[in-house]
Amino acid sequence: MAYLKTVALGFIFLLSSAFTFFHHGWAEYDQEKVLDYKTTIAKSLWENPHALATVKYKGKMTTVYLAPTSRMTSRGLSEEMIKKGTAVRLVAYPHKTEKNEMRAERIYVGGKKYELR
Repeated sequence: MAYLKTVALGFIFLLSSAFTFFHHGWAEYDQEKVLDYKTTIAKSLWENPHALATVKYKGKMTTVYLAPTSRMTSRGLSEEMIKKGTAVRLVAYPHKTEKNEMRAERIYVGGKKYELR
C-alpha cells in the first residue's frame, strides 16, 4: 500500500512539474513599465490558455496576452467584444526581452473597464 502511495505521489509531482514547465510566467513582463494606450484590435484569438490580440503600438504590430477565456467571460468580456476593428484602451506590461509582446492587466471596451488579472 505504501508503494502505491509513493508511485501516485511521484506521478502527481511529475504531472504538475510538466504543467509548470510549459506555462510561461508573468515574471517575464516588466511590471515597473505600465503602458496605457488606445488602439484598435487588428486580430484576435479566443483560446486557452490565454486569449490573444494583435494591436498596433508605437507603429508596430504587437501581440497582447489577455486572460484565460473563462476568466474573461466570467467578467463580462466576450469573444465578439474583442474582434478585429474594435477600439480598445489597454493597460499592459511589456515583455522584458520580446520587443513586440505585452501582457494586458486590464482592457477597456466601449468605455467599460474589464480587469484581466
